[in-house]
Amino acid sequence: MSILQAILLGIVQGLTEFLPISSTAHLILVSKLLQLDQKLTPEQLTGFVAFIQLGTVLALIVYFFPDLWNIARGFLTDNLAWLQERRELGERARLGWLIVIGSFPVIVFGFGFRKIIEGVLTKNLYVIAGALVGLAVFLVVAEVVGSRRLKLSDLTWWHALLIGCGQALALIPGASRSGTTITAGLLLGLDRATAARFSFLLCVPALTGAGLLQFVREVKDFDPTMLLATVVATVVSGITGYAAIAFLLYFLKTHSMLVFVVYRLVLGGLLFFLLVTQRIAPV
Repeated sequence: MSILQAILLGIVQGLTEFLPISSTAHLILVSKLLQLDQKLTPEQLTGFVAFIQLGTVLALIVYFFPDLWNIARGFLTDNLAWLQERRELGERARLGWLIVIGSFPVIVFGFGFRKIIEGVLTKNLYVIAGALVGLAVFLVVAEVVGSRRLKLSDLTWWHALLIGCGQALALIPGASRSGTTITAGLLLGLDRATAARFSFLLCVPALTGAGLLQFVREVKDFDPTMLLATVVATVVSGITGYAAIAFLLYFLKTHSMLVFVVYRLVLGGLLFFLLVTQRIAPV
């Protein structure tokens, strides 16, 4: 793998991890276009992706560090105070519990359907293309029916659980973690910026856990000769990931999700065309 290819893959990982357009779909497609699936073994490619994903995890933690620190501190102090004095939990502790509750579905489904998730079916481009188009339709519905009135302070444990179920749907490649959670938030009545913010906060434990677990499992197949390219891609993914978070939170304050709907439909349609005309293989 050349440094230029590493930079390209780092940009793709960083941008698509947090924009609602699916990082899995883009990484698989770009890898095929660069013919990396022919130059590298599946284990090498998986190990590379696992490593550079840590760059986007770090970007998420750095961007939301003040929020995460306040939530963690409030969660610990308020819950200890509640145990000792039965005092009411503060807003930061309440948000911490919402993140914990919202993380349960992806843990349950992730471990319960692990064999399917890691199987050939979830790497099939027909599945990815279908998920790209399918979520685009749900995004349109969410934009139309969502009231966009609720803020973070209005969220209940029930909202968190349902948004967490949306995050679990992101285990389907092509769905997009931010896409499914933001869609769920919009359907429940959150405004776009709040839905995106809670989506990213909810992603922190899931992405951190999944990224570290995948890295530990795949590091044994890591190719030391690709070390420089991997480090470059990881740094690039972190920088572009940070920019993608900032962009989406700012963008959704004044814009709808329509541009991402159109993008997903075009990319999904293109994939179906390439598959039907046998220009690319399904797996």
